Amino acid sequence: MKTSLRSYNRQARKRRIRATISGTADRPRMTVHRSLMQITVQLIDDVAGKTLVAATTKELKAKSNIEGATKLGEAVAKKAKDAKITTIVFDRNAYKYHGRIKALADAAREAGLKF
Repeated sequence: MKTSLRSYNRQARKRRIRATISGTADRPRMTVHRSLMQITVQLIDDVAGKTLVAATTKELKAKSNIEGATKLGEAVAKKAKDAKITTIVFDRNAYKYHGRIKALADAAREAGLKF
């Protein structure tokens, strides 16, 4: 019963966040998914319904820890610059803004993305 309540609460947080955040071609939404094994980041244009840039710790051969999140933030910022994207909207996807999520966001900011 407790896990289903936790899952329900997480989905409610996700719906609240997505109700206010939307990405465009000029300013795509950077969404983060983290699991125990890997972290995935996508830059999404919600108007067109397309993923513009994507990166995972698996393709970087990095672990799903703070160091891996830092590498992933730098890699996604580099891919975004190659796609001529400079500003984004950050979607933490119902995760608390600390640890791996914060490390990823800080690394992306330091690598040149604005949000």
